Amino acid sequence: MTDKLIIFDTTLRDGEQSPGASMTKDEKVRIAKALERMRVDVIEAGFPIASTGDFEAVQAVAKAVKDSRICGLSRALDTDIDRAGEALKLANASRIHTFIATSPIHMKMKLRMEPDQVIENAVRAVKRARQYTDDVEFSPEDAGRSETDFLCRILEAVIDAGATTLNIPDTVGYNLPHQFGSLISTLRERIPNADKAIFSVHCHNDLGLAVANSLSAVMNGARQVECTINGLGERAGNAALEEVVMAVRTRQDMFPCDTNIDTQYILSASRLVSGITGFVVQPNKAIVGANAFAHESGIHQDGVLKNRETYEIMRAEDVGWNTNRMVLGKHSGRNAFRSRLQELGIELASETDLNAAFTRFKELADKKHEVFDEDIQALVSDTVATADERVSLISMKVCSETGETPFATVTLSVDGREVQTQMSGGGPVDAAYKAIESIVQSQTELQLYSVNSITTGTDAQGEVSVRLEKGGRIVSGQGADTDIVIASAKAYLNALNKILSPVDRAHPQV
Repeated sequence: MTDKLIIFDTTLRDGEQSPGASMTKDEKVRIAKALERMRVDVIEAGFPIASTGDFEAVQAVAKAVKDSRICGLSRALDTDIDRAGEALKLANASRIHTFIATSPIHMKMKLRMEPDQVIENAVRAVKRARQYTDDVEFSPEDAGRSETDFLCRILEAVIDAGATTLNIPDTVGYNLPHQFGSLISTLRERIPNADKAIFSVHCHNDLGLAVANSLSAVMNGARQVECTINGLGERAGNAALEEVVMAVRTRQDMFPCDTNIDTQYILSASRLVSGITGFVVQPNKAIVGANAFAHESGIHQDGVLKNRETYEIMRAEDVGWNTNRMVLGKHSGRNAFRSRLQELGIELASETDLNAAFTRFKELADKKHEVFDEDIQALVSDTVATADERVSLISMKVCSETGETPFATVTLSVDGREVQTQMSGGGPVDAAYKAIESIVQSQTELQLYSVNSITTGTDAQGEVSVRLEKGGRIVSGQGADTDIVIASAKAYLNALNKILSPVDRAHPQV
C-alpha cells in the first residue's frame, strides 16, 4: 500500500524571502488559490507577527482557501504564537508552525541560550500553539548542523507536548543526500515516540542539493516535504515543488509513497508565481522550463518520433504543457474571456478589475492573431499592478537611429499631475529610464534588467523584469507589451510604485 506524501508549500512565506519577491495580500491570495486547485496539502501563508501586512495576508488566505490546510509561522515566543492563532481563526483547517534554533552555533551566537533553555522554550511554544489548533508543527532550525543526541532530546519532548509534525530543516543547505537521509532514519529509530508524529523536511539549495536531500529523506521515512513553486526562496532557494512531485510520481518503482497533487496545473502555477514575483524561470529548468520537453539533437528527435519514451520519462501534458493554448482573438467576447480566467484559476477582486483586464485583452488581441494563456497571466498581473499606483505612463516616444544618440520623450501622471520630459541615453530603454528618473527622482539603483518572450512568434509579448534597490530595500517590477520598450517602462514604473509605497512589512527573519 502506497503512503501519502504530504506537500507543504511555503512559496508565500519562505519564497517571499527572496530579495525583491515580496507579494501584496491580493497576490498571495491568487497564488494560494492556484495551490489549492493543484491540491497542495498545506499552504504556509506567512509569518503573522512580522507585520500588519503579513498578518492580514495570512488572514485573507485563511478566509479564501477551503480545501488546503493553512499554516502560519511563529518563533517559539508567546506573542508570535498568539498572533498566528489570531490570523488563522477563519481557516477551515489550520496549523501553527513554530521553530527555535538547535545547532551549537545558533544556540550560542544567536539565541545565547543553553540547550536546556532551548528545550524548555520549544515545549512551552508547542503547548501554547495547541491552544489554537490540534495541528502543530515544530522545527529545530539548522537541524542539518545540530548534534543528533540533542535533536533526539528536543524532538521527543515536543512530541510529548503535542507536536504532530516534526520538520527537520537543512536551513543553510549544508547536507549531502546520503547524510541527510541517514539523519532522518536515525531520528525515527532513536526517538521513542517517533511514531506519534509525521517527519517533514525543509531543504535549502545552497549546494544545489535541496531536491536530492528531500528525496533522500523521503526514502528514509519522511512523509512531508516543504517546498516552493520554481524553487523560490532566499539565497539559492528551496526544494522545487514541481521537481519533488514529478520525481516521486515518475519513479513509483522506487518510492513507497505518492502525492495528491494534480500535476496538470503545475505549469500555470509556475508562470503565475514567476509573473507576480518577477523571478524568471530559466529555459533549462526541470519540468517548467521552456526547454524541459524540447529536443534539439537529431538523434533525440528521431527517437522521440519513433517512441516518446526513448528520451522522455514524463509526458509534457501531465504537467500542463501543450494544453494551454487559448484560441481567442479580437472577436472573442467577455464571457469567453471570463470563462478562460476561471479555467486558469484567476479570480479578480471586482467587476471593475474584470472590465479593465478585458479592455487590455482586446487591445492585445488587436496586435496579436492568437492570445495564449501565458499572455493572459501577464495581462492580469499587469492590470492588478496598475490598479493603485502613484506614477503611471501616459505616453512615450522613443527614437533610435544608426549613428545618432537615442532619446525618449516620456509623459507621466505623478499623483494626478501630468509631467513630460525628454532625455537621451545609450539606447531607447536607457533613455526612457533616465527620463522617468528625471521626473520621479527616486534615487534608486537598478540591480537587474531582464527581458523574456512570453510566447513564440515575432508578435509575442515581451515581459521585462527589473529589480530596484534603495536604502537596503529591494523590490521587483514587471511589465509586458508587444513593444519591448513600453514593457520596459511599465516594469520600471511597477517597481518605482512599490518603492514609493509605505514600507508595510519587515523581513520575516528580522
